[in-house]
Amino acid sequence: MDSVNGVTGVTGVTGAEGTDHADRAERTGGTGRVDGAVSGNVDKGGGMSGASPYRLVGARPEPGFEVRVDGRAVPVVPGQTVGAALHAAGIRTWRTTRFGDRRRGLFCGIGVCFDCLVTVNGVENLRACLTEARPGDEVTTS
Repeated sequence: MDSVNGVTGVTGVTGAEGTDHADRAERTGGTGRVDGAVSGNVDKGGGMSGASPYRLVGARPEPGFEVRVDGRAVPVVPGQTVGAALHAAGIRTWRTTRFGDRRRGLFCGIGVCFDCLVTVNGVENLRACLTEARPGDEVTTS
């Protein structure tokens, strides 16, 4: 098994795509599969079949639902985080700092800063930007 930079099964690393496609086709017999990997979406040329962005045209989200935030109904699209739902509802801040009472809400949006802390269903100090909203959630802010 060949190795490039500690990754086994990779040879002829070239260009932005990562692997030399001619080498890949030769090693895999034209299947597009490397080292027995399961690849339902890979065609014989190594490209993606069935992964066209056009398959999303006309896609619709599942039906929305509501969560309660401090007693107020807030609409949610399935898959949204609590923070995204609050932001979409126009709620930009929902807590204050311990010292100085400075308003806080979403800041980084990726779970690094802890500015968006909320209580969901009695569980305290959850980051709203990382917590997926679920039907029936009771969110309390401070």
